[in-house]
Amino acid sequence: MCSTDRGCFSFRSCWPTGMRMRTQSELAQADHSGRSAGGRWFRGQLQRFRRGPTSQAGVSNPATTDGHRPSGDEEPHEERPIVILTFEQNLEKERFCEASRLLMDRENLLFGEITAAEAADKLAADHRTLEKLVLRTVQQSLSLSCEQTNSRAASGLSSALTSAVKAIEQEEEQDRLWKESSRTPPAWRPSGLGKRHDAALAMLVEGRLDNPSTAPPDQAQQSSIQADINSMGRQLKEDLLLVVKEVKSCYPSEMDICNLYAKLYHQTLSARFRKIADFVLDDKDSTFVLRWVNEFYPGILQKPELVGEINTEALGKLLPKELLQPLEKHYLSNEQSVLTTYIVQILAEAKEKWDKGEEPTREDSCYDSPLAYDIIQLINGKVTSAETVVGDLQKAQSITCQLEGLMHRFKVFQEDVSKQNRPNSRAFVKANLGCVEQFRDFLDQRSHLFPDDVRRNCLCVLTDMKQSAHTYLLSPVHKVLKPHYQKLGTNDWLNKNMFENLLIDMEEEIQELQGSTQSCYQELIGQLYQEVTEEYVRRLLRGEVKLKDKDRQEKAYMTVRDDAESLHKIFNERGLKDEWLKEILTNVGEVLKLQDVPALQVQVVSMGFAYPDLSGKHISALLRLKTNLSKANRKTIKATLLDTLKDTSVGGDIQPFFSKLDVK
Repeated sequence: MCSTDRGCFSFRSCWPTGMRMRTQSELAQADHSGRSAGGRWFRGQLQRFRRGPTSQAGVSNPATTDGHRPSGDEEPHEERPIVILTFEQNLEKERFCEASRLLMDRENLLFGEITAAEAADKLAADHRTLEKLVLRTVQQSLSLSCEQTNSRAASGLSSALTSAVKAIEQEEEQDRLWKESSRTPPAWRPSGLGKRHDAALAMLVEGRLDNPSTAPPDQAQQSSIQADINSMGRQLKEDLLLVVKEVKSCYPSEMDICNLYAKLYHQTLSARFRKIADFVLDDKDSTFVLRWVNEFYPGILQKPELVGEINTEALGKLLPKELLQPLEKHYLSNEQSVLTTYIVQILAEAKEKWDKGEEPTREDSCYDSPLAYDIIQLINGKVTSAETVVGDLQKAQSITCQLEGLMHRFKVFQEDVSKQNRPNSRAFVKANLGCVEQFRDFLDQRSHLFPDDVRRNCLCVLTDMKQSAHTYLLSPVHKVLKPHYQKLGTNDWLNKNMFENLLIDMEEEIQELQGSTQSCYQELIGQLYQEVTEEYVRRLLRGEVKLKDKDRQEKAYMTVRDDAESLHKIFNERGLKDEWLKEILTNVGEVLKLQDVPALQVQVVSMGFAYPDLSGKHISALLRLKTNLSKANRKTIKATLLDTLKDTSVGGDIQPFFSKLDVK
């Protein structure tokens, strides 16, 4: 086998010591037959030079098969003669590296000091023959198929390719040596075999993509453009995998053959995609081209077998920006139009059902609308798919830019349902509450699918929708409770157990509020709890009841405390666990009970920290109920609160309560 060393004999160093200059006739005769005495002598000198020194006797020391010297009574084995193949024999056996060595030996002899025209012509012809066979072997590099990988033919081709690559290296090194020499080189120097190797691979790649070895099985379902691209893609994948598994081992690492093949396939495929992009493509072909550029092609290069072998970043995109951008713009515009059309259709179907007097379907006793689910699935699918097709999430987000307007359509539909107040309106509003919740969760959990302004504006629309739905559903409840509200904060409130009647009617109304999902229902009755509590405190602060002495103030405290407990129990039984509203009523009752100014100051300061939206007007109105408290003391207590509020900032987790109560 040929040495892997890239060096070779230069014409300066090929003359061993004691070697005489040969005549023109001897050179010509030796080159022609390879059998002259001088030729045999020269080859012998080269072989001895390559093999290294022999033993002192000039004969290799015999040895037994186990590596020990034979004993005196054993006969030594005869040394097997070394067979030296001719140039032609090396070519026949596809030993291109050895054939190249022989030619360079002859080249160094012929062009070292003297030249022989006849021998030079023969050498030139042999050189052309070698190059032809080397390049032909290179062009057969991808002839291995997966089925042939372990066959004898595949092994032979791999060996031939390895030898051809070494021959190319040797030729490149010989080119370099002649370039550095001051003597006249042969006509075929420099051979440029390395560049011709690359050109041969480029032709090979062109041919492979022109005539793919296998066709996709589903061509009938594809356009001609899609079928052509798929065929080229399949060939690309198979060939790159073959290069990594088989061809790579035939090349030295410095030639980086995997990246060379990848570059050639990329350039060839890119040129063809440019031509395809110049056509007026229909929507399906346009989308297919985008998916191939941004999804399928990168997916091939990211196969585990290829990762680490191919520098994908150096390859870049298959299409330049000037060709990609029009395709992307057209695709995104179509997707935006499709999304808008479907959402409008879904809203129209919901409105049609309401117009017909139908009610939403029930699931687990809750009204259920497919509206939100259908729209969410549509948006998620469209944006996710668009991100894959165009390879950029920010671009894909643009298809949702009209979503705010579509949410306004949903809001207008709900407003119409509420205003007309048909028999099925309450059912639709309850179902819509579930839709609003689903939309909010989707916008929060999948926020990356939307531009920030679109997401923010949609959430505002949904907040308005939830509030308007609560108002619509709770207004009848407050209408029923209004007669009871009018007695709060009056003498009847203290003298009679009128709050029990309010609770009885409220419980009946709470039952009527059922029909939304459990989470929506709890939000709804949670707002009712807060609004009833607000009405309770608002009526109390109006000051109709007069608490002239300690006994009445103590009775007022006990009434507020008991009412707070009863109210909280009703909502707690329905799943509301927060106690902040009960604590507000309890704290209000404490102010009514306390008699000492210092104690009142402490209580007011505590409330100021707990409820930063508590104002001086609220405390003044509450203290005025205690008619035995002087104006000066009320002023002192109020001032204490104001000092506290100056040093208290409203936290983000504080729910507003007192700020909703207007007092004089």
